[in-house]
Amino acid sequence: MLDIKFIKENKDLVKEAARKKHIDFDVEELLKIDDERLEILASVEDLRNQQNQFSDLITSITDENERKQKIIEMKLIKDKLQDGEEKLREVMQKWQMQMLFVPNVPDVSVPDGESDEDNKEIRVWGEKPNFDFEPRDHVDLMVNLKMVDFERGIKVHGFRGYFLTGDGVRLCFAIWNYALEFFSQKGFNPVIPPMLARSSVCMGTGYLPQGEDDLYKTQDGDYLVGTSEVPLMGMHMNEVIEKSDLPIKYLGFSPCYRREAGSHSKDTKGLIRVHEFYKFEQLVLCEANHEVSVSTHNELNRNTEEFIESLNIPYHTVINCGSDLGLGQVKKYDVELWVPKELKYREISSASYFHDFQTRRLNIRYRDEAGKLQYAHSLNSTAIPTPRILVSLVENFQQADGSIKVPEVLQKYLPDGKAGLGKDFIR
Repeated sequence: MLDIKFIKENKDLVKEAARKKHIDFDVEELLKIDDERLEILASVEDLRNQQNQFSDLITSITDENERKQKIIEMKLIKDKLQDGEEKLREVMQKWQMQMLFVPNVPDVSVPDGESDEDNKEIRVWGEKPNFDFEPRDHVDLMVNLKMVDFERGIKVHGFRGYFLTGDGVRLCFAIWNYALEFFSQKGFNPVIPPMLARSSVCMGTGYLPQGEDDLYKTQDGDYLVGTSEVPLMGMHMNEVIEKSDLPIKYLGFSPCYRREAGSHSKDTKGLIRVHEFYKFEQLVLCEANHEVSVSTHNELNRNTEEFIESLNIPYHTVINCGSDLGLGQVKKYDVELWVPKELKYREISSASYFHDFQTRRLNIRYRDEAGKLQYAHSLNSTAIPTPRILVSLVENFQQADGSIKVPEVLQKYLPDGKAGLGKDFIR
């Protein structure tokens, strides 16, 4: 959410943000409602003052007839006030809903574009494998090695269901243990948050009202959220943080749930796009400083790149174009891993910064050196998701006999039964 004062003073900038993000938003309609809101608010406040004045006056009147007359006059003011307050409630609802749809202003470095096809490559790393045999896809490899069972997953869960089994499970645990160690060394405090969140928290992070179709809703009105970003941001909702405690750096680990609404025909095979998965998420709250946000954003994205490099999986990084940004994102990077069988890169991580878009909605503030309250800046980035990373890992490290070479950094987390030795191949 942007400050209404900023919107008024920079309405052309907000219009350009909506154009660049391909979001249908009418700034002039919001400003018209805001003018109406202020007009009614001024009238209501004036009537409240009159009512208070009459109340004070009546208590001081000793003449009974005069007193009755003033009570009648005050009743008329009270009726007008009730009408005004009802109009104010109605216009405030319209105003608040409009404010929820105001797009954040993207950074000037964000390129124009119609879709993710227009994202701009800014970094390429690693050598793509050159197989002297016909490579298999991750589904064939993992089914043959009894690492996954899709047929029974569909029987139990339905569309996009899966069971990870055997070394599929062990490999995920190896990645989780390594990720916990790797990102903890970057100064992140690990957190396992609740994955049921109130609508107010989903609203505060920007996943409501726009993204409701992609969320699972419970009978109680809560939501199973698709990323630990949501509950981690909710941790400090309506709190004031001391500046000396910034930056706050969390490493969330959680199951995640997404309905994948609108993607029924996309990536229907395998582990690319599933309804439930696990993910480590980096989240930072920092001071309200653009340079600090930019520096932290680059740092978060680089953390994930370094993690992928340590696994020796080829990747590239793209800066997302305007139409591939969410409502609140100022700028976003995607890290995409090479998938040999498809001969293309697939997204594994997104890193975003928001300025005070989320913290203003969630009322997360800090006290600066002068004692003034400021809205913090928020950032987040995927650390690593499972099982999606298995897609690139098994395809890039497959062998001619159908086995999978285990990346060296993961071997110690995969005991093979030999004393002191880790598993180097999944056969």
